[in-house]
Formats: sequence, structure tokens, C-alpha cells
Amino acid sequence: MFLSQALDQLQEFTPDDFSKLPDLLEPELIEQCLQDTGVTTVRKRRLPMDFMVWAVVGMALFRDMPMRQLVSHLDLMLPGNRPYVAPSAVVQARQRLGADVMKRMFELTNKLWFDKLPTSHWNDLSILAVDGTIWRTPDTLENSERFGRTANQRRESDYPQIRMVNQMEVSSHLVTATEFGSVAEVSEVDLAAKFIEQTPDHSLTLFDKGFYALGLLDQWHRAGEERHWLIPLRKGAQYTVKTSFSNTDKLVEVKLSPQAKRKWDNAPETVQARLVSKKIGKKDVAILTSMTDTMRYPEADIVDLYAHRWEIEQAYREMKQYMLKNELTLRSKRPELVEQELWGMLVAYNLLRYMMAQMAYSLKHVEPNQISFKQASHYLVGQLHILVNISPGKIPKVMEQMM
Repeated sequence: MFLSQALDQLQEFTPDDFSKLPDLLEPELIEQCLQDTGVTTVRKRRLPMDFMVWAVVGMALFRDMPMRQLVSHLDLMLPGNRPYVAPSAVVQARQRLGADVMKRMFELTNKLWFDKLPTSHWNDLSILAVDGTIWRTPDTLENSERFGRTANQRRESDYPQIRMVNQMEVSSHLVTATEFGSVAEVSEVDLAAKFIEQTPDHSLTLFDKGFYALGLLDQWHRAGEERHWLIPLRKGAQYTVKTSFSNTDKLVEVKLSPQAKRKWDNAPETVQARLVSKKIGKKDVAILTSMTDTMRYPEADIVDLYAHRWEIEQAYREMKQYMLKNELTLRSKRPELVEQELWGMLVAYNLLRYMMAQMAYSLKHVEPNQISFKQASHYLVGQLHILVNISPGKIPKVMEQMM
């Protein structure tokens, strides 16, 4: 489905067929985030805190625009004697805002938007994916001390880096949960473990092989009702076959290592799982999963399901290549502002993805991940870019007209 086709059909719908931006980031929602995190806005300042929430989201939507120009472009400052604000004033306003407000904004909008979408299911399970990435930060002493640098035997990274792990719904590409931390102190598995309690029941989570930790997978499955997982079998993994359903479908028992039993609370001696194998081209693929019910979860679907894990790889590409314009380094020179920038980027990404999902679901037989993110994001952000005389505070009005 090309975006042009979707937009052609979109003309048949009235604005009432779509949620408007005021319904997504309405002032009351922003005010709630400020109150929840104890941040107050002072109207005597040219950059009030509620305006700065939009400015941080705009950092991701307008990656190639300096912050000073951005707040003027989007009319995100109160009237004053000068048409621009000083760069130092923007930095100070971002510091007053902090990272927690944007984190709270992500949490509230994430739940609001996810609950509104008729996301795809397989055998009554929502399909999620978990994967990690690394973001490069400016080379400052503060960033280096907080986030660390990746290193090997030969060299250390030239820049400080922050590790991020996301959980994403694969059809809408909405990021449902995020954790990040120092590359020197936490692993992807450590960050993924924080998703255990917040992962929804009746779900299947697709993991990359880098998350192969039986203690993690066991806790994931036992934390709720039908919280299933699926992951490639680790090369060289030792297991015992308990039941053979077919030559390529078996119930197996995998033993936890002593290190795993020490790390994970109440870890069992073994984890029972289903091992499904399939030859794809010349490659033998072996998938381990908690879905042991062979009647409900057909063997033929299980290996093919794993291909959907690439949707989250695509999401990272959309963020880095299209939203951040292939810029390798984030903007922020201070750790709290790095985290603030990342939360703002996730809110902006989910905002675009939610609007694309609405567009897709208003049409017949179209999934959100079938619409080109590159074309859609250029179109959606472009409306804000060219209508500079219709200023939001004025972003909501622009989006209403666009939709």
C-alpha cells in the first residue's frame, strides 16, 4: 500500500473520522504530566513548561532545525521584545522541564493510543517484539560518566553511548515499553527484565537470540496469564526430549546453568518448552517457545511467526534513518537531557505511528506496517513545516486542518 493510495482514499473521510491531535496531546494531558512529576510552569517566562513539552517532541520531528529556531518556528514561546530566544534560555528551560515529564508523557500517551487501536492478534494473542539498540551521545565528561562507552580488547568507543531496549506491538509499530541505561553497567537482558511486570496477558513476545536467558524467559511466562515467548534456540544448547510430536516438533526440557539460577530469583532447575525446527532455504532454523499446546498453536505457524521480529528492527531504522536524518549523535550534552530527548523521540515516533494506524484501519485490508513510514512521516511532518504562519501553540490546529 503506497501512501499516495491511502491519501487518495483519505479525502473521502471527514475530519471527524480521525482523532485530532488535541485528543492525543491535549493541554490537560500535558498538565497532568507536569503535575505528576512536580514540575510547575511560570507564565512570566517566555518558555513555559507546557510549551517545552512540545519543543522536546519537536526535536525529533524537526531533527535538522536548531532548538532556538524550532521554538520560534512552532510559536512555542510567549511574546517578548525579541523574535528569538537565546540558545542558553532553551537549555535552561529544558533543564527545568527535566526527563521525568517526558517519561510520564510517553507512559500516558502509550496507554491511551495502544488501548484505542484494534491491533492484530494471532490465536487470541497480541504479538510483541523486544530488541535493543545503542544511541551515541555528544562527547562530554558528564555523558561519559553517566553512560559509559562500549569497548573491546582493541579500542574504546569515541563517544559515550546509552543502551535502549524497547517492546513494540508488531502490526502498529507502537512502542509499548522502554528502558535505557549505561552501556557499561546494564545489559539488554537486564533492561528487558523490567518489562516482565508490565507485559500484557494473552501476548506472545518475540525475542532476538541476544535475549537467550532461561531465567528471564521463565519469569516472563510465569508473571501473568498466557504471557508467551518465542526465541531462536541457542547454538550448542543442551536439552532433553520429553515428547516428540513429529520429527520437527518436540517438547523439551532445558537445564539452567548455575549462574542463571543464582541470578534469577526462584529459578527452576529446568525450563520446559517446545522446540520447532524448519529448513528455510539451506538453513536449519530451530525455535524455542513457551507455547506447548500443539492443538492451539500449530507447528506450521511458529517458525514463520519469528519473521515478524524484524518489525522492531524496522522501527529502529525508522527512528534513526528517517526521524533523526541519519545523524549518528543525539543533540543533548547533559545526561538528563539525553534521556529527555529520547523520551521525546519515542512520543514523537508513537504519535506518527498512531496517526498512520488510524489511516490504515480506516481503509479495508490495510495494516499500519504496510504504509511507508518514510512517505507518511514526510507528509505528516511536512504539514507542520510549511504552515509556519499557522502556529501551534498551533500544532493541534495544523493537524486538524491536515486531517
